[in-house]
Amino acid sequence: MCGRSSLTLNEKQLEERFGSTFYSEDLERYNPLPSFNIAPTHMHPVIGMENPDHFVYKQWGLIPFWAKAASIGSKMINARVETVLEKSVFKSNLKKHRCLVPFDGYYEWMKSGKKKIPYRITLADSSAFAVAGLYTSWKAPNGEIIGSFTVITQPASASIAHIHDRMPAILMKEQEQLWLSEDIAETEVLQMLQPLPDDLLRYYTVSEAVNKVSNNDPTLIEPFEYTEGNEKQLSLF
Repeated sequence: MCGRSSLTLNEKQLEERFGSTFYSEDLERYNPLPSFNIAPTHMHPVIGMENPDHFVYKQWGLIPFWAKAASIGSKMINARVETVLEKSVFKSNLKKHRCLVPFDGYYEWMKSGKKKIPYRITLADSSAFAVAGLYTSWKAPNGEIIGSFTVITQPASASIAHIHDRMPAILMKEQEQLWLSEDIAETEVLQMLQPLPDDLLRYYTVSEAVNKVSNNDPTLIEPFEYTEGNEKQLSLF
C-alpha cells in the first residue's frame, strides 16, 4: 500500500517540470506545497485527462459517484493494477479519468523486532515523478462537488521488495503523456505499468517523526540512522 508521500517542490517548480499550470484561485485556497508528509484525505494537485494543461486539487482517496458519504474515500487510496479492470469502481474511471499524481518520494514501514522503521523511497536522482492515478467527482448531500483520486499500485521492484511488496506505479517521463492519452485502449495503457529498474530507485531510513501526520517539515525527509539510544527517544512521538 502507498499511503504516505512527499512533494517538496513549490508550484512554480512543478509547472516547469510538468508543463502544466496552476489556477490562481486554487493557489489562494490550498497552497499546501511543499509538503513533506502527504496523507490520505489531504488535497493534492493532479493532472487529469479532461484538462491536461492545468493542475487541479483533488482529495486523496477516491469517492465513487454512488457513495453515501465521503468517508469511503479513506478505503480507496490505492487501486491494484492487477484488479483495476475487475473492480467497477476503478474500471469506470480508467477510460477517461486517468491522472498524473506528482510526488518526489513516498514512505513505507518495515518491521524490525517490535518496531516498524520508516523508509523514504525516491528516484535515484531525487527528482519529482508522476504516479499513475484515477480520479472522479462526487456530489455531497449539501451539493458540494468533491474531486478525488486514487493511486495505482504494482508489485515492488526487486531492490525495495524487502521493505514492502507493493509500490506506486511510477511512470517514466516518456509515459506520462501516454497515460493521459485518449487514443490508447485501457488494456494497453495498463501494460505500461511495470516496476522500475532497480538502478533508478533509492531508499533510506527516516525519523519516526513522520509517523505523526501533523508533523510536516524538511527534517522528515532527512536520513536518520537508528541506534538503541535514539530509538527510545523517538518512541515518544
